[in-house]
Amino acid sequence: MITVVRSGPLTTVQDLGRPGYAHLGVPRSGALDQVALRRANALVGNPVAAAGLETTLMGCALRFERAARVAVTGAIARVRIDREAVDGEVFDVPAGAVLDIGRATRGVRSYLAVAGGIDVEPVLGSRSTDTLSGLGPAKLSDGLTLPIGQVTGEPATIAGAGQAVDELLLGVRPGPRDDWFAAGELFGTAYTVSPVSNRVGCRLAGSALTRTRAGELPSEGVVLGAVQVPADGQPLIFLADHPTTGGYPVIGVVDDVTPLAQARPGSTVRFRALD
Repeated sequence: MITVVRSGPLTTVQDLGRPGYAHLGVPRSGALDQVALRRANALVGNPVAAAGLETTLMGCALRFERAARVAVTGAIARVRIDREAVDGEVFDVPAGAVLDIGRATRGVRSYLAVAGGIDVEPVLGSRSTDTLSGLGPAKLSDGLTLPIGQVTGEPATIAGAGQAVDELLLGVRPGPRDDWFAAGELFGTAYTVSPVSNRVGCRLAGSALTRTRAGELPSEGVVLGAVQVPADGQPLIFLADHPTTGGYPVIGVVDDVTPLAQARPGSTVRFRALD
């Protein structure tokens, strides 16, 4: 078992999510930076679908009741075992020791994998916490205990995750409601990541997009990466815990939202049109 000593502002259990249930109103959820989680699992010999922990900005601290092989990937943060700094992404934690993942100094989210995986009860085939619907395990709280599964594999290597950057260029496929806005305006505007962004969506701040069509839409389906434009004209990019329907027009869909997992508030976001 693992005991949570310091939960941090938002630490959740995540795996690769629960795709295939959007028709039932259930979003995919899962790790925002799936490349980082896959790497962490590979480093400790876990199956690709094993669950780990996703921290947000301030990390977390955990006491291990038995010795374990652990990997920490994603955001750059100081990692310590019983207050002693450790180097590298993968290391052993002795029985009874406290592992502390500190404040992220580059990026936003760190990923912790334990050999054997976090063995909480799955819901609809996934152990992921969905912060919008409440499906899956609750976010971590101080004193909570988490079970570890049985070690089944051998450590492997996998390509490193991309580093967090201060300016992102995201590819967007226009539509289905791009004709509701001034042509090309989205691609000529620089935005900044808002501090109120979360796992549901990345809110952007900048020049409001110009509506060219009045009226409202009935609710329609939305997907991961959908760029929705609320009444204030500021784009919102839907992330893993997004709702499955929405009433504001979607100007386009980002082809890969992974870089947004590590985009800190104030980071610049620009868009480029994809064919």
